[in-house]
Amino acid sequence: MTAAVAIVLLVPLARRTRRGATEQDFDVEVYRDQLREIDRDVENNLISDKEAEFARAEVGRRLIKVSKETERSAHAVRSLSWAGRLAVIILLPVCAVAGYLSIGNPGMPAQPFAGRQAVPETDPSVRDAQNGQTIEELLANAEAALADDPDDGRGWDVIAPVYMRLGRAPQAVTAYSNAIRLLGSTPIRQAGLGQALFLQAGGIVTPQAREAFQAVLKFEPDNPYASYFMALALAQDGDRDAALQAFTEIAESSPADALWMPPVRHQMQRLAGPDEDDVEAAMAMSEEQRGEMVVGMVAGLDARLQEDPEDIQGWLRLIRSYMVLGRLDDATRALGQALGHFQDGSAQQTALNALALELGLDSGGSTE
Repeated sequence: MTAAVAIVLLVPLARRTRRGATEQDFDVEVYRDQLREIDRDVENNLISDKEAEFARAEVGRRLIKVSKETERSAHAVRSLSWAGRLAVIILLPVCAVAGYLSIGNPGMPAQPFAGRQAVPETDPSVRDAQNGQTIEELLANAEAALADDPDDGRGWDVIAPVYMRLGRAPQAVTAYSNAIRLLGSTPIRQAGLGQALFLQAGGIVTPQAREAFQAVLKFEPDNPYASYFMALALAQDGDRDAALQAFTEIAESSPADALWMPPVRHQMQRLAGPDEDDVEAAMAMSEEQRGEMVVGMVAGLDARLQEDPEDIQGWLRLIRSYMVLGRLDDATRALGQALGHFQDGSAQQTALNALALELGLDSGGSTE
């Protein structure tokens, strides 16, 4: 029996000790994910090869450092494992033999195995050891560490893209901002900050987001990712010609099958208006017919927005169109509908109020 118990105890000690998930494990997984993301960005032409090489070197350096820390922890655990083996081999037999000689009973019948199970399968500790920690638990550990050391720039840099993947834009803004403040500006960090600000604002390229994307363009003037959002900012400002020119330049300098080309083409179609055939047909119309065509286009936009009220750019264009047509009541109605759809204090309401101020409209329907 002593030999059997010793074998049972030595088997798990002989195996590689399984450790609970630690902050180092979390860092290693995130750094590996960052390396895969860099490869995807290179394949999609979102970053240059030179920048990718620099980013891989930086992430690789951090990964090596964390791996060494993990190896040191594993070495310490192995040392404890050897101490446990010696205790089982030497102390356990001595204590077992001494105890058996004093209180043992060789004639006692064996107890069934079912009655000797020490740890039920439903024990929570067993489930934790088998399943490990979830990403939310690892994230909570990292957040606790940053709460204790808010000047850990590396921690903020690691946790920022995790927030983005989880859709937690406000936390991602804070993490990217702290990483930039503590570690410095890079294209990856600035692009992440700009996207987080864009998502936080509900699809509006805010002034803060523009600053982030402009910082990316200082590093990489031809970066299509930052160029797209800067062109979108022009469109949201109502500068259709400049926005169309910016999107056209992106399209001309990009491969036809680039991943960002579908949204670029979509924006170009929205901004370009009628094609050459439509223009020729309009020129052949009488003034009254052209007016009816414009009214029909505006009415079509209005109808589409009733079905898709999330399109803030469509609302802005509709209100401007009604003002150009001199239909103040319709412009006011569209303004009221748009304001009522979006949440109070949102970036969309801010853009609508700014346009109303520019056009001399207020929510009550008067013009200044």
